[in-house]
This record gives sequence, C-alpha cells and structure tokens, in this order.
Amino acid sequence: MIRIAIFSDVHGKVLLPFKLVAEYQKQFDKKIDLIIQCGDLGAYPNLENLDKATIRHAKHDRDELGFHDDFTNSKHEISSFLQELDIQMLCVRGNHEDHDFLDDLEEKYAKDSAFPIDCYEYVWICKSGETQYFQKGEEKLSFVGLGRIGDRKGRQNKRFIQQYEYQKIKKLYKSKELFELFITHDSDTSGDVGYGSEEIREALDSIPFRYHFFGHTGKPYSRILDKNRITESIKVKELEFTTSGILPENCMMILEKENDSLKVHAVSTSFTNQFTKYDWKLK
Repeated sequence: MIRIAIFSDVHGKVLLPFKLVAEYQKQFDKKIDLIIQCGDLGAYPNLENLDKATIRHAKHDRDELGFHDDFTNSKHEISSFLQELDIQMLCVRGNHEDHDFLDDLEEKYAKDSAFPIDCYEYVWICKSGETQYFQKGEEKLSFVGLGRIGDRKGRQNKRFIQQYEYQKIKKLYKSKELFELFITHDSDTSGDVGYGSEEIREALDSIPFRYHFFGHTGKPYSRILDKNRITESIKVKELEFTTSGILPENCMMILEKENDSLKVHAVSTSFTNQFTKYDWKLK
C-alpha cells in the first residue's frame, strides 16, 4: 500500500506538514510514504524578494517566513527530525513563492522532473506538466502537477502559469495513460465566473485523471465529480490557523492506494486540533 498525506497553502509553515505526519504515524500506527502540497509553500529564501501579501502577513505572524528561518540554513534539531521521519514533501508552485529562486533551481535540474529547494533536501518542487511517479514495492502512483495560478489578461508575471508549462502539459493530451492524480494550486474555471485557470480546465477536459487536488481559493473544502464525469475534484482547505488558533476542518487529507483501488479521506479535527498556532513548533 502507498499512503500519502495531502496539504495546501502552507504559507511559510513548511515544518508543520512534517509535524502533523509524524504525529499521525505515531498515534495511528500508519506509515505515510509521501507528502504532497498544493502550492503557496511560501518559498522565500531571501527576504528582499518577499511579495506584498507576504510582507503584510509577516508583520503579524513570523511563521510566514518559516522557509527563510528554518529551511535555508540547517538547524540541528530540524535536520535530525527530518532525517528520522525520512519523508519527502513534493509541492507545486503557488503564486506566493520566490519564482526567480525556483527558476534558477529548475534550470539547474533541467533533466529532472522534480528538484529539491531546501537545505535538507526534503522539500521538492515538481515541474509543471511533467509526469511524476512514486513507487513503493510493486505499487506505483502516477501524477501530474500544474503550479501557479491562471490569468485571463495575458500578463507575464511569474505568479501566473507560464507558456512553457502550458505547452508541456498539452503534450500529455495524446497520452493513453490514466494518470491518477492532478495536483494544482489554482482551481479550474468551472466555478465562479472570472476565477480559476483555463489551462487547468483544458487539462481536465483532455486527460482522464482520477483525482484532482487543489487549494488557493480560500473557499471551504469540497469534493465533487468534475464536469468531465471522470475526475473527483477535491478542494483541500488551506493549512492556515483560524482566529481561534486552531487548524480548519479538512486541511489534511490521506490518500491510500492498494492494487488499483484509491481511497481518500480527511483527517478529523480531533487530531488536527492538537496543533495550535501557539504550540505547534513544540510538538
């Protein structure tokens, strides 16, 4: 069996998914093999490159700068924790990332479908439009990522899906492979008029994914059958603490694959409520 934990919109709290997974394994005695994160990791190694939204939030919450603080220069306690846990987190790009930093790494790892971005090499970005595989024993899971957000005004800002990424995913339209997961940051355009990504909508109409996971919108968790009548579309609630200091419902998903069977469920708040805004780093 392959078991994956899925999160979205970490916004600097890069260590939190690892902490949640470690405690999940301990309490439920169920091994997690991989973490998937649906964008807005908050990958800002250099504070001078912060975007306006991150600067605004960081004034009130230092956790927004967690990648810079904890994942650019090795800290013994974090390094030991991650090595003992030994689980990678594979992410797509969001709109709140240092894209120049990520572009340089993507070029450095030009021949690879994913690349590490942190000093411990446990946080990876999967390249948009490239097929990813995760294998454990005889079990194999296939998925495709498409990071950043859509734009209908033709703007070239790096927070928007780039033309080269769109061209890469278009090459998969003729594939006969049934990809199991589609991981994006943005939603598609089938919801509110004026929102979402046309590129994601086109991919869902062209590729028979079994599940689509995304975040970004700030809207509540939802789980619906996509209008393509094949893909189950799941909006993962953002991993952001509420005003009362607890995590929202449906912010941690578990996907299990055994043989050809895929099952997905949300982790209950009775578990996630053990982690609060004020003490999660102490867990």
